[in-house]
Amino acid sequence: MPTPADDIRFLRMTEVSPEAILAHMRHPRLADHMPLLTFEWTPDRVADFIAAKDAMWQRDGLGHWAFEAGGSYVGWGGFQKEGEEWDFGLVLRPERFGLGVRIARKALDFARQDPRIPFVTFLLPPSRRHLGALDRLGARELGRVDHAGKTFRKFRLETV
Repeated sequence: MPTPADDIRFLRMTEVSPEAILAHMRHPRLADHMPLLTFEWTPDRVADFIAAKDAMWQRDGLGHWAFEAGGSYVGWGGFQKEGEEWDFGLVLRPERFGLGVRIARKALDFARQDPRIPFVTFLLPPSRRHLGALDRLGARELGRVDHAGKTFRKFRLETV
């Protein structure tokens, strides 16, 4: 019997239409919870973004994926090495925000199988008020941190 996550696919960023990513990242609702989103997305920025995300796979053997559900692009996210920690991020199309927990669970199942990842961290802007999903996943808040000149709430989830 199929599980709820069966229709969710993790793809390399290079496997998704740059136009789909551009339309996604230009959506005005994203800026509400992305304090580092301080520039306008253009086709050139998308090309640089995809190349940078792909370079993480080359450098670290892990990185960000593009996500599909039901055969359609729904967002991107994954793991990024930050010093000695693996940070998990998730950026979904606003009309697909409801898939967040399913995608996160599938990604965290992946992390639990990787011996390099004893825990993951999450950085959320202070504007994020609905944190029940992180609580249900078992993440605990560590406090506030500065990242790239902006303040974030930092959470940690043990994977072993």
